[in-house]
Parts: sequence; C-alpha cells; structure tokens
Amino acid sequence: MPPDAAEPGLDALCSILPVSRETYDRLAKLVALVKRWQRAENLIAPGTVADIWTRHVADSAQLVPLFPDARHWLDLGSGGGFPGLVIAILIAESAGDCLVHLVESNARKCAFLRTAARETRAPARIHQGRIESILAAIPGPVDVITARALAPLDSLLELTAHLIGPAKAAFFKGVDFQREVAEASHTWDFDLVVHPSRISEGSAILEIPRAVRRI
Repeated sequence: MPPDAAEPGLDALCSILPVSRETYDRLAKLVALVKRWQRAENLIAPGTVADIWTRHVADSAQLVPLFPDARHWLDLGSGGGFPGLVIAILIAESAGDCLVHLVESNARKCAFLRTAARETRAPARIHQGRIESILAAIPGPVDVITARALAPLDSLLELTAHLIGPAKAAFFKGVDFQREVAEASHTWDFDLVVHPSRISEGSAILEIPRAVRRI
C-alpha cells in the first residue's frame, strides 16, 4: 500500500477500494499527466485541481466495487480520463481480459487520453468522434456504460438505450438527480438503483439495467 501522506485525498480512495503499490503508481502518473496537460487543456474544472485525488480519482473509483465482475466498460465523454482511465487502471490487474472503451469528440483530449493510457499501461481503447456514430459500431461486448457530467439523463438514455439490457448503465449525477429522473420518466420506462455518492454528499450514481422508450 502507498503511504497515507502521499496525497491529501488518498484516504478517500483507499476507503473505497484498497489498491496495490503498482496501481497507486499508475494513478499517480495519471494525476501528474492531468496536471501537466491542464496548463494548456481544460481537462478538469480548474477549481478541482488541488483536490484531484478526492474529486476525480476517488469519485471515479466508486464504480469498480459496484460492478466487481465487469470486465468491459464503455465511458462516454471521457475528457480528462474520469472515470474511464481510472477504471482501466483499477481493473488492469484483474484476472481475464479487461478493456475500457473511452469515447471523446475533442481531438486534443483524445491525444491526452492516448498518452495517458500508454504511459499508465491501462487497458483502454480511445475512440474519437461523435458518440452516436461510435456507439453504432462499438466492437465486442460491454458490461457497463458510464458517463460523468456529460448530459441530462433523458439524453443519456437516448444515446444508450439500445445497449442497456445486455449492459448496465452507471451515470454520475449531482444533487438534482431526482429532477432528472422525473423528467426522463416521461419518455422512458426504466429500472433504477440509486447508489449514494461516497464522495459528494447528495450526489448519486444511477444504475440502470433496463430502459425502453414509452409508447
């Protein structure tokens, strides 16, 4: 295990998912890369850089213990690699074939994601382009679809409903998630499991194992 004093937010990560020294080193390399690229690219909100281990790394890590058997992930709007690259790093030492698909439309952010995936040796594949086009041709099976700060729930279901069933969705939502659920319910009939965030009070991860458009 890494020393507790290594980063102020490391306790938050370890309370969610204990990590090996090798995994910690990979996460630390990702954090260093984000901070370096942040000077030129808006990878994360500037006000969250100082608290990156809690606000981004630990927050992203919440997904892995929720879906411990998931091996193939699909992350939409990956941006600075949260949660997609964090997931890839955390499952890299798992037994069996693991892969995280990261979908991002911004070319510079894709350049960052490719660099970070290579330098952290994360099992990730980067897809640049419009989400709709990439989802129409995503290769292989997917266990979990995730998105963080990408779009309202109604829009996320519009993008992913054809994949939900064989796969589960896991969408990060803020304190107004109940309003988004109510609005999406007008258009969609879906099953929902609400996982309260362990990092951001009042926020949640919305697990959706079934979604069909209402007639």
